[in-house]
Amino acid sequence: MRKVFAILAVVALMGATTSCKKDYTCTCVTTVSGSNDITTVYPLGKQKKGDAEDACNVFDGVSGTSCTL
Repeated sequence: MRKVFAILAVVALMGATTSCKKDYTCTCVTTVSGSNDITTVYPLGKQKKGDAEDACNVFDGVSGTSCTL
């Protein structure tokens, strides 16, 4: 019986410490003076939210671009 509880405890601990990976998309809007804004969408694939935010921030601020996850 103790082995069963030990196995269940390990499985519960593993489930509590893993992060969900989801499909994320980074949407960037580039402002061009005298013209319409340009919207570009970058699919980031399945990853953790923090990693997706880091990837999206790479595009943010480049040439007047504003990006959101």
